[in-house]
Amino acid sequence: MRILPIAFDSFGVRAMATLVVTSKNRVFIDPGVALGPRRYGLPPSDEEKLAKRLARGQIINLVKDVDTIVVSHYHYDHHPRFYDDELYKAAFKDKVVFAKDRRKNINLSGKKRGNIFEKKVKGICKDLIYADGQDFGDLKFSPAVWHGPVGSKVGRVIMVCVTEGDFKFVFGSDAQSLADPDAMNWIIKEDPDFLILDGFPTTLVGRKISIDEFEEATNNLLKVIKTVTAEKIILDHHVIRDLKYKEKIKPIYETKKTVLSAAEYVGLENFFLEAWRKDLHQKTIKVNVKRFYDRLKWIHAKNLEKRK
Repeated sequence: MRILPIAFDSFGVRAMATLVVTSKNRVFIDPGVALGPRRYGLPPSDEEKLAKRLARGQIINLVKDVDTIVVSHYHYDHHPRFYDDELYKAAFKDKVVFAKDRRKNINLSGKKRGNIFEKKVKGICKDLIYADGQDFGDLKFSPAVWHGPVGSKVGRVIMVCVTEGDFKFVFGSDAQSLADPDAMNWIIKEDPDFLILDGFPTTLVGRKISIDEFEEATNNLLKVIKTVTAEKIILDHHVIRDLKYKEKIKPIYETKKTVLSAAEYVGLENFFLEAWRKDLHQKTIKVNVKRFYDRLKWIHAKNLEKRK
């Protein structure tokens, strides 16, 4: 199995787009990309906008050749915006699509977006399957778990386990350090060999999320890391938006396991464009977005060539 992070927060955009290649299947999980609308009271910088365009282009380039699509929930950093017909066609035309059930265990916003998604996808996909809690052999889905702490206003997500032979890969989507004990327990039960997880949004602790909820989520994540077989874990997405995230979740990095951002996993420097937004607007730092994405594209091509 080959697991390729395609677009992630440590690549300068909001996303968890991931390509999984096995001997029998190509699975693309969450083919979406977005930017934070406001940060430090500022809109996205020109550098972030370029990163989004390049990340979207790479998603389109790679998603066209897959067999199976997974949509873990209906936030626009995980599936295309309703007006992006080019990305919809590339991602869903003639594909088998496994998605979060839009009809149950979902908030009002998710229902509305899920309804639009269903109408657009059903006309072009090979099959649309609501996958919550179902087992399809090489693809197994968790029941709906909370998008963060239990009772989160932003709804629920599904996680996915991809299996090839004795090897298991689990993609945790927006479970935010497995704040929901049901998310933690499902992953422990699956006991994956490799993990991609969303880290807790530490920038919101003390404002929108309580310290107790943060500590509980960190303990849940720590328990999973110590318990499962996986020796290497990608931790990215929400947590990466805080430049001090490694200090705030220090116990996670003190285990015997290797915990990496997606950028670190592929051998690149972290590209914290959203967290650097103020400096980018003020021109106090310079970044070469095109160079970063050229290198990332080369890494993707190299890894896919190895699989052949």
